[in-house]
This record gives sequence, structure tokens and C-alpha cells, in this order.
Amino acid sequence: QVQLVESGGGLVQPGGSLRLSCVASSSIGSIYAMGWYRQAPGKQRELVARITSTGSTNYADFVKGRFTISRDNAKNTVYLQMNSLKPEDTAVYYCKTDDIRAVLRAWGQGTQVTVSS
Repeated sequence: QVQLVESGGGLVQPGGSLRLSCVASSSIGSIYAMGWYRQAPGKQRELVARITSTGSTNYADFVKGRFTISRDNAKNTVYLQMNSLKPEDTAVYYCKTDDIRAVLRAWGQGTQVTVSS
């Protein structure tokens, strides 16, 4: 079973930046896609960004132009660069795999991002 560990969350002011990291216990090059999700208090978990093994990306409308997902296969790591952060971006951010193989499906434990003055 693949395991994921997120890091990089913290407290930032509106307009600030943060970079989240997700390290996988196995080769991310063999996983079809990896994505970032977020969940705010009282809200459903929602997709933020996704990247496939071939480099194709997609983003939720609320982060387009502000967030960038990227991948470093040598480090088994997926990143989420978050710029121009807004208070409404405050949430726990989770890393997740997407693959037809059950052993390659997993959620990370989450990392808290708080955007506040």
C-alpha cells in the first residue's frame, strides 16, 4: 500500500505564498495521477489540482492562475505552489493518488493552511 505524507502548511497573510509537498512511499511515475484536495470546517472535501503521469494538469476554478501543481519523479514528490492566498483558501490540504490499482490508492494525513491577517 502506497503511503503519502504532506508538509508545508502553516499560517500566512492574505496575498502570501506557501508551497505544499507530498512525498510518496513508492514511485509516483508508476501512478496514473496525483492530486491535491482541501477541506474547510463544515465543508465537503474538494479537488484543488491534479497531475497525471504524463504531466497533464487540471485545476479547480477557484485556484486557476494562483496555484500550480508539479511533480518531481526522482524525489517521489508532488508539490502545490500556492500564491496570492485568500482567507477562503483556509483548509486542511490533502494529497491523494488516483490509479486503477488498489494498492496505489491512498490519502495523506493532511496539512493545515491558514490564511489570516
